[in-house]
Amino acid sequence: MKTLCCLLMLMVWFPPFELLAQDTGAASGLPSVPHGYDAYRRWDLLPLQRIGVRAYMRSTHDRLGGNHHADAGHFLFMNKEDENVTLDVKGNGVFYFFRANHWHGSPWHFVVDGKDNLVKETGTSDPANAKKKFKDTSFIPESAFPAPLAWTWSTTKGADLIWTPMPFQDSLRIAYSRTFYGTGYYIYHLYANEPARLQSWDMTKTPDQDVTELLSRSGTDIAPKDIEAVKGKVKLNKKDIVLARIKEVPSTVRALKLTLPLDKALDLERIRLQITWDNAKYPSVDAPLCLFFGAGTFYNRENKEYLVKAFPVNIRYDYPNKKVELACYYPMPFFKNAKVELKGINPEDSSTEIDFEIRYEPLRWRANHTSYFHATYKDIPEPELGQDMTYLDTRGIEGHKDWSGNFVGTSFIFSHQANLGTLEGDPRFFFDDSESPQAYGTGTEEWGGGGDYWGGENMTLPFAGHPCGAPGKNKSRHEKDLIESGYRFLIADLMPFGKRAVIKFEHGGENLATEHYEAVAYWYGLPAPSLIQTDEIDIGNPESEKSHSYHSPAASEAVSLTSRYELGIDTFPAIAWGLEAAKIPGYQEKSGKEVYPVQTMNGRFTHGVSEFTVRLDLKNTGALLRRTLDYSFPNQTAEVFIGDASAASEADIKWEKAGIWYLSGSNTAVFSSPNGETGSRKTTVETSNRCFRDDEFLIPARLTQNKKAVRVRIKFVPNNQQLYPGFPFPKESAWSEFQYKVYSYVLPDFRK
Repeated sequence: MKTLCCLLMLMVWFPPFELLAQDTGAASGLPSVPHGYDAYRRWDLLPLQRIGVRAYMRSTHDRLGGNHHADAGHFLFMNKEDENVTLDVKGNGVFYFFRANHWHGSPWHFVVDGKDNLVKETGTSDPANAKKKFKDTSFIPESAFPAPLAWTWSTTKGADLIWTPMPFQDSLRIAYSRTFYGTGYYIYHLYANEPARLQSWDMTKTPDQDVTELLSRSGTDIAPKDIEAVKGKVKLNKKDIVLARIKEVPSTVRALKLTLPLDKALDLERIRLQITWDNAKYPSVDAPLCLFFGAGTFYNRENKEYLVKAFPVNIRYDYPNKKVELACYYPMPFFKNAKVELKGINPEDSSTEIDFEIRYEPLRWRANHTSYFHATYKDIPEPELGQDMTYLDTRGIEGHKDWSGNFVGTSFIFSHQANLGTLEGDPRFFFDDSESPQAYGTGTEEWGGGGDYWGGENMTLPFAGHPCGAPGKNKSRHEKDLIESGYRFLIADLMPFGKRAVIKFEHGGENLATEHYEAVAYWYGLPAPSLIQTDEIDIGNPESEKSHSYHSPAASEAVSLTSRYELGIDTFPAIAWGLEAAKIPGYQEKSGKEVYPVQTMNGRFTHGVSEFTVRLDLKNTGALLRRTLDYSFPNQTAEVFIGDASAASEADIKWEKAGIWYLSGSNTAVFSSPNGETGSRKTTVETSNRCFRDDEFLIPARLTQNKKAVRVRIKFVPNNQQLYPGFPFPKESAWSEFQYKVYSYVLPDFRK
């Protein structure tokens, strides 16, 4: 009876999926996906399967594979002197995150569905003296970018950050007015099944007040209070202790809180928190306490109240009561039971006692609509030179090949020696076996919300931070003050995947530090795919083309291309970083060795139309086309149409437009490093030797449902964009196609 009452209360508090204000559940049976401001206010839906939603992270990274100019000043193309484009997207989506180094690039053009919104920052008016002149800075217009949705460098110690959602119906472009140290990375979502009532962003409207108030509560107990709870005290007198076994099912853990004695906190920080869902063979949460709750250590060098004041986790110091409070508010669904344990305790001091509280509520979702919470720990004591560090690879984890869910953040240690300079590695995230990262950022401190290594200072924000670590080894106050850590949590800007997530950070290019890295990757996952490959066509292969009824009368003859994907350096050079680099252990052994090998593929290019037939899963809820292409052809643009493959003849096919498939830029970009903050831009052309790229297009369920196959028509659209005025790209635009892989979205086949 008590559980029934709780369920009735929940139905009053939260509407069912079908009644959400914004709905991407156009396909029957799909859960509705919150977006825009709802993605914040409905943070309880973080475990929700985002079927038909793709996240992309683009940036100003060095296209040549290194860390040229600290990944700054690299532009897709340039138009007017004050219009230097770093991001150009076509489709239907929401822009969730913007990051720039200090005020550099401001005024910024946020061009949404053709409307130019000019955004500035206080430092724009006097950039040469901004650091001296301004102690507190803000965005202009400030009403559109209030804290805690936006922060400037005076708070972050180096970066301007915006989390204000910006919906777009057709297109989004970001351009910098100034190119001096123009660096940035950006996160946006695209949708297969169009959200209802998706309206273009209006800069004159202030963000929804309930959302800013919610995010302002970061650091406090944001979970529902009047729900079931397990709480108590426990003595740490055994090596392993079970805090709770919860069997009231199905349920969702909404709050996990521990309180440690202040004088014992440093001794307890490496105890492992383990959580096992539904009698699984392996725990889904297994991480040291300090990293799980957002910090590399519990050493609080400045004796602040909050070491971590983030939205989903926090670490608070209650000095009057000599306590350290740890809290996690990630929603954690389960269907049968949950076991919460502490492992690796040193029981010598058997008098040490901690408090715990676990609150949970009835789960109202179907099993294949939600996913389990995971916190996966990775220890990398000696990163391999030239090779990315893998913080997470879901393939085979916990004994399951495929996982569908959402990547939602990292907490990571990047030095045990107070070395801030180890942060040049770019984040590179791969989803669902793409060979091009759907997320490609700039340096690691940018991922953690900073710039210029946070100025050596500590800071903690709702979604990003550098909570601990001395400015340098000579300024450390304690041996644990040498531990440097950062965090980045994804809420509205989470990154969905349908079968596999691989989270990597660069350790090559110009990042040669031999630091000890540790990381916790936070993610939601169900051990069943929501994205399954149902077909593949190899362009240039006569047999494959014939079996898919490929027809492209204006296409070129099949061409062979030997190249690389745009990942890191080609080989580990012998002298690129001077004599000091040669002293790094293992450097000489790696010198001259190939890092990312070349590949050879056959394909075609066209200025006309390509058509082909592809197979789908009959139960599909939309589809994804992934194309391997030659990225030396710039700004590839096409209209995509879908027809019924069962039509009696080609003339009988009724074509319906699915959207515009557009990939901005090419392997040729413009680098600009002017003389001074307001100096005229430079136009240095840089061409990478990396031509292969995987790119994606989403097909809505209205065009694919209840079909075992569809006919695809891709009609090339000429694009005359120049690299900069008066200087065309080295190649004329064309549609390039080497391979198409076809994936069907399905509800995961998972029952409990």
